[in-house]
Amino acid sequence: MSGYFEIIDSPDGGFRATLRGPSGELLAVSEAFPTKRQAAAGISLIREVAGTGLIRDMSSGHRGEPFRRRLRTLRALSAHESLRRKRLHAELAVKDRIALAAHTHRTGSRR
Repeated sequence: MSGYFEIIDSPDGGFRATLRGPSGELLAVSEAFPTKRQAAAGISLIREVAGTGLIRDMSSGHRGEPFRRRLRTLRALSAHESLRRKRLHAELAVKDRIALAAHTHRTGSRR
């Protein structure tokens, strides 16, 4: 399951958008928006920026330069994990087909 956005009531009036991770953990909270429509527009903007935005290191000792080496590493790890998952799903599909074929051969039916 992937993460998701929520539109919630803001304690100081209006609405806020929250971003939750796959397990429901809170990842981000937006500024307050006066209307739900504006909160939804804020979510659309977050989706656009998150897919293409650079990571800037604003921690002490850095000047806000792009964090490119780390980003390349994260992308490589993400691609590797994606490939690993595809292989795992393919292996499970093959095992399921083998089990179904064995069951069909034993019983003469698919159930």
